[in-house]
Amino acid sequence: MSTNGKPPYRADHVGSLLRPKAVLEARDQRKKGDITSEALREVEDAEIAKIVTKQQDIGLQGVTDGEFRRELFHVDFLEHLKGVVVKSGIPMKFRTAEGELEFAPPRMEVVGRLERVRQIAVEDFAYLKSKVGNTAKLCIPSPTMLHFRSGRKGISDEVYPDIEDFFADLARAYREEISALAAAGCTYLQLDDTNLAYLCDPKMRERTREIGEDPDELPRLYARIINDAISSRPDDMTVCIHLCRGNFKSSWVSEGGYEPVAEVLFNELDIDGYFLEYDDERSGDFAPLRFVPKGKHVILGLVSSKVPELESKDELKQRIDEAAKYCPLEQLALSPQCGFSSTVEGNDLSEDEQFAKLSLVVETANEVWG
Repeated sequence: MSTNGKPPYRADHVGSLLRPKAVLEARDQRKKGDITSEALREVEDAEIAKIVTKQQDIGLQGVTDGEFRRELFHVDFLEHLKGVVVKSGIPMKFRTAEGELEFAPPRMEVVGRLERVRQIAVEDFAYLKSKVGNTAKLCIPSPTMLHFRSGRKGISDEVYPDIEDFFADLARAYREEISALAAAGCTYLQLDDTNLAYLCDPKMRERTREIGEDPDELPRLYARIINDAISSRPDDMTVCIHLCRGNFKSSWVSEGGYEPVAEVLFNELDIDGYFLEYDDERSGDFAPLRFVPKGKHVILGLVSSKVPELESKDELKQRIDEAAKYCPLEQLALSPQCGFSSTVEGNDLSEDEQFAKLSLVVETANEVWG
């Protein structure tokens, strides 16, 4: 049940899943030095094999490894680029239904020339593919994640006096990794990007100005960087992007409709599909979907990954109908609004509740699109 014979699928999901107890315990043991990296990987392998089976059993066609090998959805990938250092984070206010939560995700700085000196996700993908009978889907952070948090201030002036050289090296490193992934058989790649969604929030736009960047120009710059990064992908590789508004223990960072970035997002970004958060009023209305051109797909994130309560199938269908007023139904699909565990801590629901949500996505999509 795909949109056009290949991904994205009518029933899809963003990627990360709640970490099993065995993985959390093994990771803790590894940090203490009680087990080896090889022993940790054996535990991860076993749990990934189980989660692949669960996804396929409920009817998902795009199957991920749940990001079980990662602590944070972006740092665990980007820190492998030569020239990147991870620093302590700056506390940020994450919002919840009950109030605020403080979280300081690590920040990254570029202190040397960017190079891809080793394979980053290829071995992990190869293991996933060996266990998947459907389509193995890999999620990696968008290249913009190395720029937005600190802007120009996070990139060494001495190493990169011309910022364009930084953007060129960043895109080159991604092209090299994506080519290696393609050679390993990857046909479904997702870029996870918080920044384009953050640029929809008036407060985040103001913060962007404070670090010396122009929030009106960044979407176009980011589209150019991403296009350059994926420009060598083969014809049989689908590339989608997920616009995340922050996801930590069921909290979020940004709010606001997609209008400030929509025209550039849908028309200048050379990708196949968009995973958009639409689970509540934080994300605004569906009007920005009027900019979606023919041939591209929007995966509506109508099912919340942040709360355990199960959505009404009738309400989901009603909202899909509302979205179809702006973008044809055949270009739409359905998913949870975000991953269930963008960080190792995970959101506030159980594994059974997580799979009830994913099953709801599959059942609803079957009834809407057949």
